[in-house]
Amino acid sequence: MLALGIGAAPVSADDADESEGGATGEFTGKVTGGKDVAMEDGDVFGTSLFGLKLDDGTILKTYCIDVETGIKQTEYEEGAWDTYPGKGDFAQPGKVHWILQNSYPSQSVAELADASGVDGLKKETAIAATQAAIWHFSNDTDLDTDSRHNSDNVVDLYDYLVDSAKALASGGEPDASLEFTPKSAEGTAGETIGEFAVSTSASSLELDLSAPSGVKLVDIDSGSEISEVSDGSTFGFQVPEDAAAGKASASASIETEVHAGRLFRGVKEETQTLITAKTEHAKVEGMVTVTWDEKVEESPSPSPSGSPSPSGSESPSPSPSGSPSPSPSETMPSSESPTPDTKPTPEDDGGSLPVTGGALVGLIAAGAVAIGGGAAAMFLSRKRKAGMNRA
Repeated sequence: MLALGIGAAPVSADDADESEGGATGEFTGKVTGGKDVAMEDGDVFGTSLFGLKLDDGTILKTYCIDVETGIKQTEYEEGAWDTYPGKGDFAQPGKVHWILQNSYPSQSVAELADASGVDGLKKETAIAATQAAIWHFSNDTDLDTDSRHNSDNVVDLYDYLVDSAKALASGGEPDASLEFTPKSAEGTAGETIGEFAVSTSASSLELDLSAPSGVKLVDIDSGSEISEVSDGSTFGFQVPEDAAAGKASASASIETEVHAGRLFRGVKEETQTLITAKTEHAKVEGMVTVTWDEKVEESPSPSPSGSPSPSGSESPSPSPSGSPSPSPSETMPSSESPTPDTKPTPEDDGGSLPVTGGALVGLIAAGAVAIGGGAAAMFLSRKRKAGMNRA
């Protein structure tokens, strides 16, 4: 399932299967058969201890906790109670766990007979009564207690298990053999990526890091570099700021216990959900992966110039030449400038612009007209005086 070793290539988060972590195996069929049981609604079901072969070859004994779904020879993975995918409610898993710890095969047939007071108990009747009691709490079914449909031994042991079952003081759910949560994370170079929580029945786990140079595993709380974790630990991947975009993984392989009461569900297709009937030792593997992007340096903002822009400024600063730039009123007319019909005042003479071009031609023409008018007036005046003298 998982590759281990220092030389292993890093695995991307996209390549990581969400099922990685915890025990995995394949359904192998019946291990020990039990009697058929008749239910109050008239249904009759076969009972059995089923085999689940783990990757290391260990065979787990399991019961069914989903009577409404058929079982298939397919891959299974370990999971928490709250990941139950079946059609039943599985509303009281704590009581199911009590039954598993106090019935067959966790207890021998003889031990179970002594505890329950049921005489003449055999494996087949113990399996039948135990499975019917589990379905009562996982699928809300009831055994037909009529002795014509079920043997007295099955009914008596069923009643004992259902009436005695209670959630354990510890809360019920057993520790995972090995589980990392979440299975993958993403980030950016320069960060500590991920906060991976460890749940395991082992006393400690040695982590095998497969990553580019400079990447470290660190404890989330202390920030110190680590190579080993335990149940309840949290860790992440510390990536250098100058690291190129990349990926890394951390894996573990341990010999530990897969406890009674651990749920197993189908990996690739819908199938009957199983629950371990007895604690077994097995080799379990798990892995987490991270990916990151290269850190992008932000371009520095341009520093402000010594002269703020005239726009939006209350008092414009001097131009670089040291001479004030002409104000808009000196270069173009505005609503406050004199209109063409307004006569300039004496105060305007010193500040007016030189007269050039077409304006100068107009002044010359006006002067010529004035001179011509004056000459004509003088001529007429002399002519009038001459006429008077003759008279």
